[in-house]
Amino acid sequence: MSFQQQARLVRSQVGLAEARGHKRERGSQIIAVTKYVDAVVTRKLVEETGFYHLGENRVPQFLAKKEELADLPITWHFIGNLQRRKVKDVINELDYFHALDSLSLAREIQKRAKKMITCFLQVNLSREESKHGFYLEELEEALKELENLDKVRIIGLMTMAPADANPDDLAALFEATYSLQQNLSQRNYPTMPFTELSMGMSSDYQVAVEHGATFVRIGSLLFEESGKGNNHG
Repeated sequence: MSFQQQARLVRSQVGLAEARGHKRERGSQIIAVTKYVDAVVTRKLVEETGFYHLGENRVPQFLAKKEELADLPITWHFIGNLQRRKVKDVINELDYFHALDSLSLAREIQKRAKKMITCFLQVNLSREESKHGFYLEELEEALKELENLDKVRIIGLMTMAPADANPDDLAALFEATYSLQQNLSQRNYPTMPFTELSMGMSSDYQVAVEHGATFVRIGSLLFEESGKGNNHG
């Protein structure tokens, strides 16, 4: 299928999932994950589909691509884990950071930021050792420090489901993350509104949207069947 056909399919499926879920008054934002394609293919995707929210996860490639596509009104999402030593290179260049997974990283962002940085707090409710993020029992202590970092604005939570999760497990994990996000949003932290929820990729985004995702990361559905890449999200 062409990019246009893939985009129509994804948008349609997101809309149907929103209708089934009834979690949000507004729709879910689709992030096209372009981390394995070059700037030429990325430009073609943007121009043909109107997907202006793009996701990258590698610092050098992100910086180069942002420069090459500077003429396009792209909103840039950094969706990968970020090493502290690379914070200074990238943090002021992105629009959203989806993987704030430790207090040490938050402190480094606070140190290097020249503006308020919009972040998602990564949580690991499935307790997978292979995944980053805060465990549930770590959150309360972490929030006490995070609310004092005036350059770190936490707009919501991000989570990733286990690759082998069955539909029931997916639904339970995404529902638990939604419930946690709703709880945190009611606390009215000045710099941590917790209104958003980043979860769901190509293999599970429909379940994520049904359970309240406001941002979903779609890569392979846009690229694999078009022969442009693989395993993007």
